[in-house]
Amino acid sequence: MADTKYIFVTGGVVSSLGKGIISASIGKLLQARGYNITIQKFDPYINIDPGTLNPYEHGECYVTVDGMETDLDLGHYERFTGIQTTKANSMTTGRIYKSVIDKERRGDYLGKTIQVVPHITDEIKRNIKLLGKKYHYDFVITEIGGTIGDIESAPFLEAIRQMKWELGRNAVNVHLTYVPYLKAAGELKTKPTQHSVKELQSVGIQPDILVLRTEKHLPDSIRKKVANFCNVDYDCVVQSEDLPSIYEVPVNMQNQGLDTAILRKMNMEIGPTPALGPWKSFLEKRRKATKVVNIGLVGKYDLQDAYKSIRESLSHAATYNDHKMNITFINSEEIREDNVAEKLKGQDGIVICPGFGQRGIEGKIVAAHYTRTHDIPTFGICLGMQMMVIEFARDVLGYKDANSREMDEKTPHNVIDIMEEQKNISNMGGTMRLGAYDCVLKKGSRVYDIYKTENIRERHRHRYEFNNDYEKEFEDHGMKCVGRNPESDLVEIVEIPNLKWYIGTQYHPEYQSTVLKPHPLFMDFVKTAIENGEKANDKKK
Repeated sequence: MADTKYIFVTGGVVSSLGKGIISASIGKLLQARGYNITIQKFDPYINIDPGTLNPYEHGECYVTVDGMETDLDLGHYERFTGIQTTKANSMTTGRIYKSVIDKERRGDYLGKTIQVVPHITDEIKRNIKLLGKKYHYDFVITEIGGTIGDIESAPFLEAIRQMKWELGRNAVNVHLTYVPYLKAAGELKTKPTQHSVKELQSVGIQPDILVLRTEKHLPDSIRKKVANFCNVDYDCVVQSEDLPSIYEVPVNMQNQGLDTAILRKMNMEIGPTPALGPWKSFLEKRRKATKVVNIGLVGKYDLQDAYKSIRESLSHAATYNDHKMNITFINSEEIREDNVAEKLKGQDGIVICPGFGQRGIEGKIVAAHYTRTHDIPTFGICLGMQMMVIEFARDVLGYKDANSREMDEKTPHNVIDIMEEQKNISNMGGTMRLGAYDCVLKKGSRVYDIYKTENIRERHRHRYEFNNDYEKEFEDHGMKCVGRNPESDLVEIVEIPNLKWYIGTQYHPEYQSTVLKPHPLFMDFVKTAIENGEKANDKKK
C-alpha cells in the first residue's frame, strides 16, 4: 500500500486570507482525480475547542458528526468535499498540551523533563499522522491556523519542519500570502510575501508552492519575481484572485495547475485533468440565476461568519432553485412590537437563528409571532425553534409567562427545559448534547414529505429541550411535534401544518448541507419563500 502523502497549508502576512478555502479546494481537486483525502485543522489557540468562544471572536462554531465543537473551516472542508469530519480533524494547542500533561501525570514519560521539543512537537506529529495511519488516506491535508510569526504557531511549524525532513517527497508545504495593491503608487507589492517566506525559511521550512492572494490580477512578471526571490518554481506560484464566490476557487486553482504542481512535487503520476462536471454545473446555475429570493436572518450576532453554515446552506438552496440569494441580517435586539412589520418588510422568508443566552430573545419571539400570524415562511433553528415554541405557548396556549428554563429559572411554564443529566454540570465546554443523533419523522407530516424518509440523523449543539409535559396542548392547538429521538423520546421538530412553512428544528441542519448535496429542509424552505415572494409581487400588480 502506498504511503499517505501530507500537504501542509500555512499562511503569512495577514490572517483571514482563506487558508480554509484553499485547503478545501486542494482536497476537492485531489478527490476529483480519484484520491481518498481528508483535511484537518490545527488551531494555535489554547482553548480546548472553540465551543466557549464568542462568535464575534471566531465566527460560528461548527459541529462534527461525533460531537466535536470545531473551527468554521471544517464546514468549508465538508461543503467542498462531501467528507464527514470527526474530532481527529480538529486540534488545538489546548488539546495538545492537555494530552501531554495527562500523560505526564500518569507517568508515561518515566520521569523525563517535559519540553516543547520533543514532547509537544511529537504529540502534534502523532495527531497529524493519526488519520493517515488509521484510515490509509492517500492524502492528509493539514491546515495550520494563524499567521507565520505568531508565537503560538512555533511548535506546529517545528513539527512540520521535522515531518518534511522525515517524509521527503511525501510531504509538501503550500504557503498562502498576500500581495497588496498600493493605490497611491499604482503598484502591486511582493515585499510582504518575500518577508513571509523568509520567516518560514528561518524556522527551517522551504515552501514548495506559493498561493498569492490578491485583489488585482498579477502579471507574469510578478509571479516570476516571487519565484526568483523565494526559491519556488515558477509553475508553483499560483494566484488566488478575489472571485464572485468561494465556490469558483477550486476551478481557478485547477486552471492554474495547483493540483498538478502538488502531484509533480510528490513524484506522482499526473494524468488527465478531471472535468469537475457537477461542480461546474452548480457554478453555471449560480451565474445564470437572475431572480432574487430575499431571506431575513433574525439573530443577535451582526457578523457574517457567526451564521456561516446557515448562509451557505441558503445559498446552495437558492442556486438549485435557480435564484440568487439575498440575505439581510435583522438584529433581534432591535425588534419590538411597534417596528417588527418594518424590520421584516420585503423578506420572502425568515430564519430565526440559533444562539445562547438572554440577549435578543424577546425580539426573536416578536419576530416568530409576526411571521406566524402573517403566514411568512419561517425556519427556526435550535434556539430559534425554542423561541417559536415559547411564542406559541404565550399567544395561543395563553401562558403569558411561558419561557425557557435557560432564560428564567423560575418560570411556572417551562415549555423549554433542561435535560435531567445536564442539571448539575458546572463545566460549560463540550458538555451539551453534541453531534449526530437519530430522529424518527411522523408519516404524513410536512418534514416527512420533505425528507422522503422516516429515519434521519442530524447534528445537535444545545443543552435545553422541548418539555414533553406540554406536548398534548401544543398538538391540540395546531403546533405538531413531528420528529423525535427514538431513544430519549425528545422532540426534535415542530411544525404548524396549516401555514405555508413554519418549521422549527432542535438540531442544526446547516451542518449537513454541501455544494453537491444541498439540505432538503433548506431546499424546500427556499422554494416556498420564492413562491411566497412571487405571490406577494402578483398582489402588488
